[in-house]
Amino acid sequence: MKANPAPPRSTEGDAPPPGAPLPAAGPARAFAAHDHIACARQTLARAEAALAGTGARLTPVRRRTLEILLEAHRAMGAYEVLERLAADGFGHQPPVAYRALEFLVEHGLAHRIRRLNAFAGCVFPGTDHAPVFLICRGCDALAEAPSAPVRAALDAVAESAGFQVERVSIEALGLCPACAARAQEARSGDCGCGHEVAPDVGQDNDGERGGGKDGGKDGGEGA
Repeated sequence: MKANPAPPRSTEGDAPPPGAPLPAAGPARAFAAHDHIACARQTLARAEAALAGTGARLTPVRRRTLEILLEAHRAMGAYEVLERLAADGFGHQPPVAYRALEFLVEHGLAHRIRRLNAFAGCVFPGTDHAPVFLICRGCDALAEAPSAPVRAALDAVAESAGFQVERVSIEALGLCPACAARAQEARSGDCGCGHEVAPDVGQDNDGERGGGKDGGKDGGEGA
């Protein structure tokens, strides 16, 4: 018997009280303290609306997978998602997670973060877009930003070379505002906050979420 899925948890520190206005959707929201439960619910509602009339539907396992991805502004490996699904009574077999993730990506409700071999819920479901992903190497926070200016420049260069662009994935690695501030404080002396931000050296290693299990299956594409 499947357990009742828990509602999305707020993972934002110092978040405003429930009902407080949300920051505008975009990269600033991902890195700012906000009522993430309301944020996740809004995004889930937009995802459901995007599927309406398409013939596709959010089955219980697909819906729960999307809820898990939307619990925080970060990417999750397929096996991390599988563990959460198993805890909710959906079984321990890898195809359970891979098929649900594949469906969400195919219908524009989630994104594959190739650098991390992981997945993240789409914050703009139902819109035709090719986002840029901003990935914090300090806390793993992830923001989705519009790529129109970058894409326009890339398309212009490709067109001048006679090249036809079919797929674009832009992922930028760096520090979110909070981690950048802590790094600056650490350079100025002990900030006393107990947080550590990894140095720049050795960070560009395409670290994968979920360890060898995810990597061995290449994120479950085609599963």
